[in-house]
Amino acid sequence: MADFDALREALDRETPRPDAAGRERAIAAALQEFDHVAQGNPAAPRLIVSEGASRLRNDRRRRMSTSVTWRRVTWRSEPVRWAAVAALLVAVVSIPLALRVADPGVSPVPQIASTPPGATSVASTPPTPRQDVTADSVIARLLPPAPAEPEARDEAAVRGNVVEQDARRQAEAAARKAQDSTTMAMVAPPASAGAAAVGHAAPSRMTEALRAPVHRAPTVASVLPSPPRPPGLDMVPPRENPGTARYPAVETGGFKRVAEDPVSTFSIDVDTTSYAVVRAHLNRGRLPPASAVRTEELVNYFPYAYARPTSPDLPFAITTTLVPSPWAAQRRLLHVAVQGYEIPAAERKRANLVLLVDVSGSMGSPNRLPLAKSALALLIDTLRPDDTVSIVTYAGQAGVALEPTRVAERSRIRAVVDRLQAGGSTAGFDGIATAYRLAREHFADGGVNRVLLMTDGDFNVGPVSGEALKSLVTDGRKAGIYLSVLGFGMSNYQDTTMQTLAQNGNGNAAYIDTLSEARKVLVDEANATVFPIADDVKIQVEFNPAAVSEYRLLGYETRMLRREDFSDDKVDAGEVGSGSVVTAIYEIVPVGGPATVDPLRYAPRTATVAPPPAPAKELAFLRLRWKRPGEPTSRLIERPIETASLQDVAKAGSEPRFAIAVAGFAELLRGGRHQGSFGYGDVLKIAGAARGEDPFGWRSEFLGLVRLADSLSRSGAASPTAERP
Repeated sequence: MADFDALREALDRETPRPDAAGRERAIAAALQEFDHVAQGNPAAPRLIVSEGASRLRNDRRRRMSTSVTWRRVTWRSEPVRWAAVAALLVAVVSIPLALRVADPGVSPVPQIASTPPGATSVASTPPTPRQDVTADSVIARLLPPAPAEPEARDEAAVRGNVVEQDARRQAEAAARKAQDSTTMAMVAPPASAGAAAVGHAAPSRMTEALRAPVHRAPTVASVLPSPPRPPGLDMVPPRENPGTARYPAVETGGFKRVAEDPVSTFSIDVDTTSYAVVRAHLNRGRLPPASAVRTEELVNYFPYAYARPTSPDLPFAITTTLVPSPWAAQRRLLHVAVQGYEIPAAERKRANLVLLVDVSGSMGSPNRLPLAKSALALLIDTLRPDDTVSIVTYAGQAGVALEPTRVAERSRIRAVVDRLQAGGSTAGFDGIATAYRLAREHFADGGVNRVLLMTDGDFNVGPVSGEALKSLVTDGRKAGIYLSVLGFGMSNYQDTTMQTLAQNGNGNAAYIDTLSEARKVLVDEANATVFPIADDVKIQVEFNPAAVSEYRLLGYETRMLRREDFSDDKVDAGEVGSGSVVTAIYEIVPVGGPATVDPLRYAPRTATVAPPPAPAKELAFLRLRWKRPGEPTSRLIERPIETASLQDVAKAGSEPRFAIAVAGFAELLRGGRHQGSFGYGDVLKIAGAARGEDPFGWRSEFLGLVRLADSLSRSGAASPTAERP
């Protein structure tokens, strides 16, 4: 106890006694400052405590952090203000005593001399505490050492350092966007005794430690190599490939003399790619390239109310119409309509679908992979729970993103689709090969096995030639696997590749330029897209030379067959889906009409047929061959077309007239070589009068495209050679 009393006496001797007059002046100044702060007066004088003295100043540029800290809180209560002043004074007086009691090894606190009136006293040199094991010392070991500050040489230098430190601390506090609250700033331990003396609340070391990044020890998962991931999952989309679109270079079919070539043979398909491509070009304010326009695909884009078959045993109903040509006098248009049988929902077979998604760099733009993902979401909703879906992706290489999964697990399928991202090169051949392999391994006996390819067709890794791709999909076709091709993009869209795949893979093709088009193909016409009713469908029309002198088929240039191919069941032809409609239009020159092709000088005598004295009863003879899905032998439908079927255009019905208007529009986009003065206004007149029922607005949209093409043709808008998507 005696030692304690001695220690207390020593501390009492060492502890400076505050001047009573100075204390009263300090309290008065503090109260004045608090009153101004509470009233929100920015011009009020502020309490400034420096290294040498304490005085009132109006210079806001050199105010200390104590004033800044006090401005964060508004004290409107008188007891609170008095309590704050009392706490400040107690802290100034008790800090030296607390330091000596806690650590006897600190440097002695120098005696602070009395100051004249108007000044306060501060500690001249901050004490140097001993390095005890405290919370701050442990934190100091974890944090990088702070840069040492220069030692003060004189009072002016010390005062300048204090001001500079305060400005720096204020800047740091502003950069942290005032994350530390005022309360934390006021109660945080001072960095040094000098800082405490000037009333500056330095950021606590604990706060800095919490802000420092956490360095965690490596886990087993982070050390071991990750398993290979299929391309496209969570990849970073690269920039768009500025390539050039490619379309098959096919010239518009011309007239043929019946005396020399009376038979027309072609494969029928229900592809609609060209219509959507034309629409995309027109909506971009440019006329489409002539090579991108395929007349039959524009005509077959629309559903028609033709006569329907009543039994799957005879899955096609054929209707023919003969009307005068609207663009050439003394010519006729022969309209041939083939309506396919629509499979009832209860009789639909189980589907095994392999979704093959191109996730290469060229698919990174919004109208490609993101649109394809939205289209897949629509398709998944149309499938039955017992259908099976697999997902294969390809970029620089191919991979299986989803093993065969029942559609009952829709959430799992959607999750994989949502994670697809674009990046890398395009190994299309490997992707197709992987998809066909997966379809074979999980082949659905008695069901529909189909690969659904979604791509821009821009293959650049591995075999990319047409022959290699043709051989690959032909092998898949022979194994009973169908192929559907959905095209995306515009700037480097490879339509030639799409046509090669679709025509040789027992498939159909469509182009997706909008989400509405995706719904049309994969929802409204899902059965026609996915479920086939007939394979290798071929049409052959033999014209009677006694009634017809010349003819030409509008479109189908890429689907022409040789005459002998019609009866050869080994020759591949088109596949027709459930409920599909196929339309073909011939333009014919009756015997005695204005010829477009000069006769041959050295033609055999049998090739020249004199006009009969009376019109022949038969105009032509039509044959249609088809196979049941999976069967090797074809079946045959035959019927004659009589000349007596000729009727006025107005009496032909809205369906043939609208199809003729669409064909006329396509021919105009291809140059209108055989249409004379027929123009877009004539198309509008025919199609507008024959629009009929239009529940989805597709025919109304067509009228808008015709008007747009008319305006662009008048303004001289040229067909683009390359476009950005």
